[in-house]
Amino acid sequence: MKKIGFMGAYDKSNFIIYTAKILATLNYKVLVVDTTSVQKMKYIIPSINPTKSYITDFESIDFAIGFETWEEIERYLGIKFYSNEEGEITQRAKEKKDGKVLYDYVLIDIDDSEKIENFGMDLAYKNYFVTSFDMFSLKKGMSIFRNLAAPMNLTKILFSYEASREDEEYLNYVSLEYRINWNDYTIYFQILGENNKVFEENQRFEKIRFRKLTANFKESLAYVIQDISKDENIGKIRKAMKD
Repeated sequence: MKKIGFMGAYDKSNFIIYTAKILATLNYKVLVVDTTSVQKMKYIIPSINPTKSYITDFESIDFAIGFETWEEIERYLGIKFYSNEEGEITQRAKEKKDGKVLYDYVLIDIDDSEKIENFGMDLAYKNYFVTSFDMFSLKKGMSIFRNLAAPMNLTKILFSYEASREDEEYLNYVSLEYRINWNDYTIYFQILGENNKVFEENQRFEKIRFRKLTANFKESLAYVIQDISKDENIGKIRKAMKD
């Protein structure tokens, strides 16, 4: 199992949900954890009789809502996980449910510095910083790294109306005071209103569908999946977004 962090103040919920859907379509077992202060997924992921904290299944993806620490999720599942320095998470054979590992990937949405420690993101397989270029998303998003005990490796996922070297250089400048090591590549998403309309329609119909999403958005999603799962062929990933 691999833990993937998506960090920052930018609204990442739809992006993470559609990333999870591709992985699930590729036959991976996925848990999405919303640790954010807003808890947006609580309102857009259908659930029967939700409690303060719970895990619910939707379109072959498990969603964890309302948990404050990774240990709370372990107690809920009744399983103890163990992390190594490569970001791999394992569980003892006797603790596996039905003899099977529960999840291949855990995608964690984080917008608070405390949650970085609470969910052990220093040992995550991959961590991404997701942002647009408005000042709130940039500065509030970067502020969650103020208490890092050790440097963190991060990959940039940038949402913008038009990719600009000046924008990324400004992000690099803002990040100078934090203990961050940027990876040498960036994944861009173009902000387009028509995608938001599709998200809203799919939420009303309680579906996660790629139909009508822009080619740009789907292509950027494919790059994210390839970065998470290096063995997946780009053609197979694109095929997973046909519905």
